[in-house]
Amino acid sequence: MKFDQPPVVRISRDPDDDLPPTEWPATIPAVAQLLEQGLDLPPGVTFLVGENGSGKSTLVEAVAVAYGLSPEGGSAHGRHETRTTESPLHASLRIQRGIGSGRWGFFLRAETMHGWYTYMDEHRNVKQAEPDYHAMSHGESFLEVLRRKFSSPSFYCLDEPEAALSFGSTLTLIRALHDIAAAGGQVLCATHSPVLAAMPGARIIEVGDWGLRETTWDELELVHHWKAYLDAPMRYLRHTLADD
Repeated sequence: MKFDQPPVVRISRDPDDDLPPTEWPATIPAVAQLLEQGLDLPPGVTFLVGENGSGKSTLVEAVAVAYGLSPEGGSAHGRHETRTTESPLHASLRIQRGIGSGRWGFFLRAETMHGWYTYMDEHRNVKQAEPDYHAMSHGESFLEVLRRKFSSPSFYCLDEPEAALSFGSTLTLIRALHDIAAAGGQVLCATHSPVLAAMPGARIIEVGDWGLRETTWDELELVHHWKAYLDAPMRYLRHTLADD
């Protein structure tokens, strides 16, 4: 069923938060801007696009944990932990939930999904007939998670899901995200993929030294670089492979 409001309406700083502005991760421009100005999250799909270290994954992780999802991936109902590596940012955030919206969600995090697969093996629900994700290739297991877990109008956080996917599988992911949005669900996704970011109707926020700025696919630095590279690879590789 569709809800009148999305699961997350706004992300802002908790009034009781005391994270100093000189302490990481508040020193990251994107994080500092979120803490100062907050961020409205519309229905449908929102992509955070930026370089390594820009803070996009830190933001997605913090929002997922503040919403109540497992920091190493999965839902709020099945929590596993191998080694605590998440930032303390989630404790600084307040999530304004949509009135009447559902509470279920899922955090798909590429770098920790192997641990989540092990957790599912150890807590397998026979009635749900969970598959043996470890028996699949990395990409196949991701697609199976999409098929099984991304099936309701809920809140989904994804951190660089393209890391496990081929070009064709990335298109399959776009279809899954499209169906979630059409059903009234909500997605917040950190990505490096120009293919994924090209999804029609998605909101794109570019993350960098400037903080957060809403933009379009054509204006993304990521897209400019990929177009230039594919047009003339040696223009880039000549400098990359040159001897000092």
